[in-house]
Amino acid sequence: MPTVALAVTDGMLHFELALALEVFGSDLTHVVDPWYRFSLCGPGPVQVGRFRLDPDHGLDRLAHADTVIVPGWADVDRELPAELVDAVRTAHEAGARVASLCTGAFVLAAAGLLDGKRATTHWAHTRELARRHPKVTVDPDVLYVDNGDVLTSAGKSAAMDLCLHLVRLDHGSSNANRIARRLVTPPHRDGGQAQFIATPVPAPGNHPLAELLPWALQRLDEALTVEDLARQARMSSRHLGRHFKSLTGSTPLHWLHTQRIRHAQELLETTDDTVDTIATATGMGTATTLRRHFHRTVGVPPDTYRRTFRTRNGPDGPGRDRPYQV
Repeated sequence: MPTVALAVTDGMLHFELALALEVFGSDLTHVVDPWYRFSLCGPGPVQVGRFRLDPDHGLDRLAHADTVIVPGWADVDRELPAELVDAVRTAHEAGARVASLCTGAFVLAAAGLLDGKRATTHWAHTRELARRHPKVTVDPDVLYVDNGDVLTSAGKSAAMDLCLHLVRLDHGSSNANRIARRLVTPPHRDGGQAQFIATPVPAPGNHPLAELLPWALQRLDEALTVEDLARQARMSSRHLGRHFKSLTGSTPLHWLHTQRIRHAQELLETTDDTVDTIATATGMGTATTLRRHFHRTVGVPPDTYRRTFRTRNGPDGPGRDRPYQV
């Protein structure tokens, strides 16, 4: 019988923690027998939001589990508990498969488990994760990353995707699908599917690209090149590339591509424009080109995205809600 240990300390996100409890801590032997032997591990009674939890075991128990789950933190600026980081590292050294949900990736990174590996976390914190841990290849555009013995997920419902992925690995697709139906959730979304909100534009401020970025955003329908951007910024292409890498974490062309896709998302959500019209407005040229790049970047075709995320009109006009991430 596989064993799963959920690591808990004060200040964790209750949503992601509850997802892991529901999937691994429930008695699902009527669906899969044998199911997981589950344990809740912490340094003592812990406060999670308004809830108080009494772990079954101390953090040293993590080293005896086949799989260790680390939920995320509500405040990523808070200092990580050293005993948790050490316990997670020890568990991995003992042979445990370690998976983080949302900002739990910061714990895995602090433990050195992500060095030289690709990883993800909630899109709002990917840049900070990359800044703190330059040895980690942070991918902000996926739902989860599976490195075999180390796995990371984006936030919220992407944490469920990773939990079901673990079930699928351990018990097969058929049983994972049965669990998903019980939870009334999609049975399988590939980890490579994109988080649906692209990395935001850097906030206005006193930086070398402060004037260039708004200028480029107003000209997404034009065939801009790196040379065009460098000329507008009055700097060399190489100098421009360094500033883009420092500020956005990407190259000028990748940033421009991301903003074109982001603008296409907005138009799909808020207008009735055809895909051809949106392709022109975003500088993609043709509907075929837009569909290819949109599907590759977002993970679904433009028409599917529009049906799923179209802003609904209410009695007070168009709604303002935007999805943070799938």
